[in-house]
Amino acid sequence: MATSYPIPKFHFKVSFGDTEFNCTEVSGLDFEAEVIEYRSGADAEYHKTKQPGLSKYSNITLKRGTFVDKGREFYEKWIKTVYFQEKGEQFRGDLVISLLNESHEPVVSWKAINAYITKIQSTDLKADGNEIAIETAEFVHEKLTMIE
Repeated sequence: MATSYPIPKFHFKVSFGDTEFNCTEVSGLDFEAEVIEYRSGADAEYHKTKQPGLSKYSNITLKRGTFVDKGREFYEKWIKTVYFQEKGEQFRGDLVISLLNESHEPVVSWKAINAYITKIQSTDLKADGNEIAIETAEFVHEKLTMIE
């Protein structure tokens, strides 16, 4: 008999296009349907009906540590393609976030379709701090789906 248990949220992987990278935090994996309120002029009752409208998605925010050997790739590759839209570069891609089990296999995966970076924030600097340097990237996308 299989036992069911909650999955911890600290074991996950993130990939964008053909690049897989480590992150310390992912947020914005939510979607909602807007509500349309409608009342026909010929309705006998004096209230509106509610119907599902267009889907709405949050931006996805990724936070990761700044690495000595890999930090420049984050800025050189993605900033150039997004902000300068260099010729021949693909700056949109599918962003896939997978929650993993203890065997390192995806249990739940989210796929942000046609995602691209809209904001990159470097770490803050503090002379008396002892935290690691964290950089943040914010992705916008056209649609968020859950895949198996």
